[in-house]
Amino acid sequence: MGVIEIEGMEFYAYHGHFAEEQIVGNRFMVDLSLFTDCTMAATSDELIDALNYQSVYLIVKEEMHIKSHLLEHVAERILKRLYADFEKIEKVKVKISKLNPPLGGLIEKVSVTLER
Repeated sequence: MGVIEIEGMEFYAYHGHFAEEQIVGNRFMVDLSLFTDCTMAATSDELIDALNYQSVYLIVKEEMHIKSHLLEHVAERILKRLYADFEKIEKVKVKISKLNPPLGGLIEKVSVTLER
C-alpha cells in the first residue's frame, strides 16, 4: 500500500456557525492522506493505473465551495465523494483547518480531522 498526500490546499470559503462567517468568509486549508495500492502505477508509469490526484483536488475544491455550518460536515462530504469516485482508495484522512477563526482571541487555526 502507498500513501498519496495532498497538503496545504488553500480555499476561501463560507463555512461557519455564525451568520457573519457565511457572509464574509474565511481562509481554509485542507490536507489529505489517501491510502491506496500503488503497485500498478509504480510498475507501469501510467496515470490510468494511479489515483489521479488532480481529480481528487477538483472534488475537494468543489465541496469546499458549498456553504456549511460545520467543518465536520464538509469533511464528511469530501470523504463520501472520494469513496464514491475512486474505487482504488482503501483509507482516507482529511483535515480541514479554519485560519484565524473568530473566537475572540489570537488563534492561528482550528482543525477537524476525519478518517475512514
